[in-house]
Amino acid sequence: MSKKEISICWLRRDLRLEDHAALYHALKAPYPVLLLFIFDTKILDKLDNKTDPRLAFIHDTVHQLHTELQSLGSSILVKYGSPEAAWQEVLKTYQVKSVFTNQDYEPYAKERDDALAEYLSSEGISFKSFKDQVIFEKEEITKADGKPYTVFTPYFRQWQQKLNDFYVKEYPVKKYLNNLLQIGPLNIPTLEHMGFERSAMKFPSEDFAAKLQGYEERRDFPADDATTHIGLHLRFGTISIRHAAREALKQKADKWLSELAWRDFYMMILWHFPHTTNQSFKPAYDNIKWRNDEQEFKAWCEGMTGYPIVDAGMRQLNQTGYMHNRVRMIVGSFLTKHLLIDWRWGEAYFAEKLLDYEMASNVGGWQWACGCGNDAAPYFRVFNPELQTKKFDPDFKYINKWLPEYQQKKHVQPIVDHAFARERILKVFKEALAS
Repeated sequence: MSKKEISICWLRRDLRLEDHAALYHALKAPYPVLLLFIFDTKILDKLDNKTDPRLAFIHDTVHQLHTELQSLGSSILVKYGSPEAAWQEVLKTYQVKSVFTNQDYEPYAKERDDALAEYLSSEGISFKSFKDQVIFEKEEITKADGKPYTVFTPYFRQWQQKLNDFYVKEYPVKKYLNNLLQIGPLNIPTLEHMGFERSAMKFPSEDFAAKLQGYEERRDFPADDATTHIGLHLRFGTISIRHAAREALKQKADKWLSELAWRDFYMMILWHFPHTTNQSFKPAYDNIKWRNDEQEFKAWCEGMTGYPIVDAGMRQLNQTGYMHNRVRMIVGSFLTKHLLIDWRWGEAYFAEKLLDYEMASNVGGWQWACGCGNDAAPYFRVFNPELQTKKFDPDFKYINKWLPEYQQKKHVQPIVDHAFARERILKVFKEALAS
């Protein structure tokens, strides 16, 4: 039991030691720093899949951090339980003077952090939170009247104008690592202890830089696999967003940089409009009379709709925890517009399956596909899966890879006719928006 005065750096979505805002500030403060990670049962208890690969990824990454810290004479304190219980245990064991962490913009995280800040304050402990997972946050980019942008293009214009070396500069954490608390190795709970088993799913590499050059020309062609697969690493902070932006600027990968700006945009929208997690940004769209046919939803989930590009995308998702971005738009449009199934059903399915699931981008993407979000595709824009295939998978390479029965001409018949579905959705959406 240590009663030495210390600071805690609480890791959440920032599982790395380099270019890390909260860790940098903690190490520069007067007290030695102990890193903390909590396997939060309030999140884990909601996971039905006991081989959820994301948990294995986090667990592996925490072990890597533990190894790195041991080489520096330190360790990482890992707790399993609710944040409230974990923090009570921490404060009983250590004399904590300050807590440093990075900002999280999701509604649950905001409530959790507000409650913790209040609790720590009552114990005479300071709670300091820093921007780390985005380039610009909250009110850093607003309209002239101080209100948040709700359309991406003018937001991005100002995002680009404001972007300079200051905002992407690396935090020089290495200089201050000698201020880590010197402590022997601490125990890490096993996956089995937490009621989970290891998944066999493979994780994408952290090496994204090599893919930036061909990104703009080939990003829409799913068979090329020309995207970076960086989403998982940004989601859990194994790569710094500033490092990603620096690399994009260095290579003049403007289109890819704009994708990082979309991520900032959706984080900002979620911060200002937290109701959008389960309500349409455009309230009139909550009047839509969804069909919500459970059998059709099951067919969509399993990649059995009879539309090859849709089914290939769903098979890719189910097998790898990833789906190409162009295909995400196609399957999202198909679920909401061809099948008239509530976008929230699709959003929840993606939340369960995507390795790179991020609430802000996922909710934003689904509302965009449905037409009910800010800066969304208009409701009367209904992707034609066959035309999308001709344009982006003309040789059926992507479809044949994920849907081998298509090549053997054994694929199921379409569950709905495109022309019929388009007429139906226009009628239903018009009625909802007129009411």
